[in-house]
Amino acid sequence: MQVAMVGLFASSLLWRCANISAPQGGPKDSLPPRIVSATPMFNTTNFSGKEIYIGFDEYVQIKDQQKEFFTSPMMKKTPTITTSGRGIRITILDTLEENQTYALNFGNSIVDNNEGNRLSDFRYVFSTGSTIDSMVMSGYTVSASKGDSVSNSLIFFYPAEADSIPEYDSLLLKYKPAAVAKAATNGIFIAQNLKPIDYKIYAIADKNNNFTYDPETDMVGFLDTIHNPLTSPDFKVWYDTTRHYLTAEPQLYFKMFTDGRFKRQTLSDSKREEQHKVTLYFGAPNPEVQTIYFAGVDQSEIVTEYITRGKDTINYWLNVPSERLGDTLKGHVIYLKHDSINNLVPDTARLELVWKYIESKEEKKAREEEEKKMEQALKDSVEYVPPVKPNTFKVDMFKGEINPEKTITFKFAKPLVAVDTMAIDLRLVGDALSPEEEKKLAEERKKEAQKKGVEEIVEDVSALPSVAYELFRDSVDMKVWHLRADWQTKKKYKLMVPAGTFRNVAGESNDTLRSDYTSLDPEKFGTVIVTVNGKTPESKYVLYLNDEKGKTLAEIKDATSGRHYFNYVKPAKVRVSVLEDANGNGKWDTGNLIERRQPERTEPYVDELGEEVMEVKANWEIEITANMNTIFKPITFESVNEQLRKTEAVRLKKVLEDREKRRQERAKKEKEQQGGGLGGFASGMSSMKGAVNSVTR
Repeated sequence: MQVAMVGLFASSLLWRCANISAPQGGPKDSLPPRIVSATPMFNTTNFSGKEIYIGFDEYVQIKDQQKEFFTSPMMKKTPTITTSGRGIRITILDTLEENQTYALNFGNSIVDNNEGNRLSDFRYVFSTGSTIDSMVMSGYTVSASKGDSVSNSLIFFYPAEADSIPEYDSLLLKYKPAAVAKAATNGIFIAQNLKPIDYKIYAIADKNNNFTYDPETDMVGFLDTIHNPLTSPDFKVWYDTTRHYLTAEPQLYFKMFTDGRFKRQTLSDSKREEQHKVTLYFGAPNPEVQTIYFAGVDQSEIVTEYITRGKDTINYWLNVPSERLGDTLKGHVIYLKHDSINNLVPDTARLELVWKYIESKEEKKAREEEEKKMEQALKDSVEYVPPVKPNTFKVDMFKGEINPEKTITFKFAKPLVAVDTMAIDLRLVGDALSPEEEKKLAEERKKEAQKKGVEEIVEDVSALPSVAYELFRDSVDMKVWHLRADWQTKKKYKLMVPAGTFRNVAGESNDTLRSDYTSLDPEKFGTVIVTVNGKTPESKYVLYLNDEKGKTLAEIKDATSGRHYFNYVKPAKVRVSVLEDANGNGKWDTGNLIERRQPERTEPYVDELGEEVMEVKANWEIEITANMNTIFKPITFESVNEQLRKTEAVRLKKVLEDREKRRQERAKKEKEQQGGGLGGFASGMSSMKGAVNSVTR
């Protein structure tokens, strides 16, 4: 491993910039290939050859070359790498620049033949001039929206004077970087062999491994100011014994986001997948539709539904009887389209959309059986009574326990055009029953229904107290409606929606809908109270309650200074994060590379011990104070390192807990196999000691 370390840091680091700690950890069960020779030698100057040979103490393979290998600076033609004897041969295909330090970064691509042990972070450095550039910088890449580290991101360094277009940023889109580094799985990178000059620095999450920034596909991050490794603060580098690679204190901090690219506005597609629905697909967000016309359909009979956030996919629902809609629907749309010089001008696109009902196998079988019965009835001279066809009206109505702070939701397959808001009947039944009582009551009703020869017993609820409610359409999704009431806790309710209450654009209406609800018992849930101390009285924030893995469970928008409550939180481990909502729109806004606008900051709440995770218990309150001047304090070298130290302490604690859990499982298994005794216990204690040593080394 020491030889590999020499290969990695072969470029004579400036010790004022990086303090290399000694590798930590005990002997490994298996060792990676060891370098025994290099021709030319590492750190060769005045390099003018085309081939490099590196010998190892065993036969090796090259794995994941496209993903792992890259050069710094990038070469127009990637060198070829082949195995040769107990070594590898690198053939340089490009014409090298004069007085330039080159680094061939192999990552973890070199493995031995037998065990598959990888040689981590291997680099070969040479210079076509008389000196080796030896400056070093470190940094950390993190997702601006989630706060998680971005692993394996690429960091591009451009000399600051290369930016000759001050109005907007085009470096990342038009030019190759002068130096490249790659972050490890923890999001931290160590960039080596830099010059003592000012750099503009970018980070990208290279999804398709093409070492090129692809807007909309790759996340990107940039720094607002230039940075020079000569004047940057010192930092430490050490070997991470649990992850098995070098890591460092970061000097630079990148908030990464997904940027958009310029798109030409055009009508890219049109479909008619349902009889009453036409979908238009546009090439860019927020199309300006001036006119939409369908033959035989009045403008007042067209219902517009925006499907995507950018409104580039639009459903036009036709509120007309089915018999008025033929198989072919003709019309046109007038919208603003980009011309050849990217000006928006009106354009008319003709529409001719075909839809024909396709009978399913089940429907065909049922139809054929019905036709046979009709023929038989005709032969027998008896009246034929056709079966009742199933209602095609579709709605997904929320059922089950209801949160007193929430609503009953109705999700319809098609937009509604008529709603009888006064027809719905909501009744208060009484106190909630225990699961055992509910089961017993259901069994009694089932027996009673069997005696009466009916499917279910419909109770007479006319004597029960009625409950006032409000029925309203969702502000975002027009096919979703909500029923809101002043729910009492630990109570039972009955809801009945009569047939014909809802009618959609296709003229379909609902059958009778019934459902029982039980409001939640607050004593079975916990409460998280967040006291916000805002930067100013006017400052607005969005508070997120997330599960342990980061999934959002609930959010509070427009949070200003004061107390805010997350009620009815299921017992579990949770986190709280905060969005600094600069424009007060209640959502996170991404950055813009061209405009050099950073994304809005989202930061986790971290207590004084560095813990993010809190455990919610039933009938229990957790109260935290979110001081926004602390949470959103300026990001500095010291603050990033402090946060990472706390995060690493939490990670190591979890590693130890997981190892202890596995040790206990092994000890239990050994005890079962041995039939008891002290053998399994002693073995488990030995294993635990090894785990503690490994984590604390």
